[in-house]
Amino acid sequence: MIWTGNGIFILQTGQTGYAFRTAQGGVLQHLYYGRRLPRTEDYLLAPVTLNQPGNALLDGGSCREDLLQEAGTAGWGDLRQSLVEVRLPDGGRACDFHFSHFERPASAAPEGLPAAVGGETLKVVLKERSHDVYLELYYTVFEETDVIVRWCRLVNDSAETVWVERLMSTQLDLPADDYDLITFRGAWAREMDLVRQNLEGQLCWSSSAGVSSNRCNPFAMVCRRDAGEEHGDVWALNLLYSGNHLGTAERSAYSAIRLTQGIGGLCWQLLPGSFFDTPQAVMTYSPQGFGGISRQMHPFVRRHIVRGYWQDRERPVLVNSWEALYFKVSARRVTQLARSAKEIGAELLVLDDGWFKGRSSDDRALGDWTADRKKLPDGLASLAKDVKAQGVDFGLWVEPEMVSENSDLFRAHPDWILGHRDQAIGRNQYVLDLTRPEVCRYVTETMRSLLYEADIRYIKWDMNRILGDTFTPSLPAVRQGEAAHRYVLGLYSILRELTEAFPQVLFESCASGGNRFDLGMLCYMPQIWASDNTDASCRARIQWGYSYGYPQSVLGCHVSDAPNHQTLRRTPLESRFSVAAIGLLGYEMDPGVLSADRRQRIREQIETYKARRRLFQFGQMYRCPCPDGETLTVTVAEDGSEAAAVHFVALNAANPAQHPLRLRGLAPEKTYRLANRPAEVRMKDFGSLVNYMAPIRIRAGSLVESVADRVVKLPADQLELTASGAALCAGGFWPVQPFGGTGFNEGTRLMKDFDSRLYFLSEVEG
Repeated sequence: MIWTGNGIFILQTGQTGYAFRTAQGGVLQHLYYGRRLPRTEDYLLAPVTLNQPGNALLDGGSCREDLLQEAGTAGWGDLRQSLVEVRLPDGGRACDFHFSHFERPASAAPEGLPAAVGGETLKVVLKERSHDVYLELYYTVFEETDVIVRWCRLVNDSAETVWVERLMSTQLDLPADDYDLITFRGAWAREMDLVRQNLEGQLCWSSSAGVSSNRCNPFAMVCRRDAGEEHGDVWALNLLYSGNHLGTAERSAYSAIRLTQGIGGLCWQLLPGSFFDTPQAVMTYSPQGFGGISRQMHPFVRRHIVRGYWQDRERPVLVNSWEALYFKVSARRVTQLARSAKEIGAELLVLDDGWFKGRSSDDRALGDWTADRKKLPDGLASLAKDVKAQGVDFGLWVEPEMVSENSDLFRAHPDWILGHRDQAIGRNQYVLDLTRPEVCRYVTETMRSLLYEADIRYIKWDMNRILGDTFTPSLPAVRQGEAAHRYVLGLYSILRELTEAFPQVLFESCASGGNRFDLGMLCYMPQIWASDNTDASCRARIQWGYSYGYPQSVLGCHVSDAPNHQTLRRTPLESRFSVAAIGLLGYEMDPGVLSADRRQRIREQIETYKARRRLFQFGQMYRCPCPDGETLTVTVAEDGSEAAAVHFVALNAANPAQHPLRLRGLAPEKTYRLANRPAEVRMKDFGSLVNYMAPIRIRAGSLVESVADRVVKLPADQLELTASGAALCAGGFWPVQPFGGTGFNEGTRLMKDFDSRLYFLSEVEG
């Protein structure tokens, strides 16, 4: 709901309130963002501004240095990071924007950029004091998810060119208090490390890689010092953008906090009669800690970011060919892989890299998107038909934004690359210059031809390097600061055309794992490959980090072989499944080369997942309290009738202390039956310890051990209990006693290193 009157603007959602007003001189003064207040008058309890010696004072003696504002500018006494910086025709940068008027448009969205769907919108227009330059502030309220989306448009109605040197999507000023900043940082294969630091001075979270980046995700939170998982005031920001981004958090000299977020590294020539739009930024507030933020962000992403055919549709279980075949692709191998995928219960076979003309390694052929007839003699259409005949759908890997120097495309169009010929390149490939319309047309038409040629139900859209040199000959020297943003605009134009033309194709953004994990991509592609690292221990941490701002319905999560191809770590098959089940399940291996019992175990995993697919993919996820080195997550159905909990332990301990597992999110008044999925216990797990009980001496690695391992079935721990949701959340439940070197029997839980248990809860009467 949006209320306006007497220069006051109040934006209310179901649980939150946001307020600002026009202050002296037409400056927009921010009043409040927090819990929804019962009376309009409550929002007007504004802080008193200080007039300290040395401040730059305006007419009437007012000072902007400690004033909470909606649109801070440089040069008028406000020394903090600004929302907007414009170089005027005389070279000056001291712009001063004052309130002009407001409107209530039925809808509004930035041109050429993705936008959240729905909501109620307010448009507030500010005018620069001395020039016909206007700053339009847009606020869209999503009442049921407690989210406010902001973005800006700068309009040049003057007769001269101005330069946009900074235009953020949002600014949030918070009153003085002790705050922490929480960001999510990392690198390839180790994305989304949570970093919490006290907010003193200036801090930032940003990417200059040309992509939203696995180095630092656009999602961030600011909280009061005492905030935790389920308590305390937390504000969160995110950006619908897939390129360079910049977020700043700054404590002023008077301890107030200013947050800004938007495009990073921008310098844009704004010609007379033109405008510039920023990406949309997402803001939300919760008094219920980080968990409260997640419970607002998750449904917002599901309902207002992801859209179209796949918005609420369950995703298929897939097998991906990469770690099974790498570049050693052939029609026979792919068909065999499809057959084994069907045998374990998968529904989709994805042919990864290595299928197109001349692609025998990663130093050639990108850009030549036609089937390699030496590998696939009858082409893609025939292969897709053969895969479909095995009983699974066909998916395909592409990397359309890239080109190899050793390719027909590069030989024909060496001028189509972004940057200079002599540049630092990654993975032996250049980036195509998507600032140029002819290059965008080539990519669009090439991908369109592929999708028309064969029955392709899924596209894995990869992007395996950052944008280093963003020079483009399509722009003059003075406008090279526009290149990185124009690249993103070109990418969005391609994605918009393709996803509109093929609405039922399931597009997944890969981008070297989390290199481009952002809300902008999710507006076109309903899921993202979370990380190239499929190690269960690493993935438990990576997915934990993503869960703060993104629902599991957008996380691509695969079970891979052991030892893992990224870490060489051996983890139990059951753990790999349990961790991958908290998302969109897939298998990154060749089931056909596994033993019969391994295939049977995987078949049972997929059956388990399919039986509760909606719960796993669209349930509300909660992070539960656990000792260091462990994670416990629970996913609860919307009506509270069922839930699934995954308990993961990184390193086993001798004689470990017992502690209950306290769940979250269950309906307190409901009664639940809880039971664990039986784990696999094998004789080989015990090594020479089997000789303590065995009637004959068994040597590790011997034929006798292998036979005994296949024949002797050891009892798996089984826990069953019935309790109320209130009890399971308040007191928790006690897992089966773990093995501690004192013997093994039916009442023992064997938890190896990097092991897990998957618990299911279902509502019962009484």
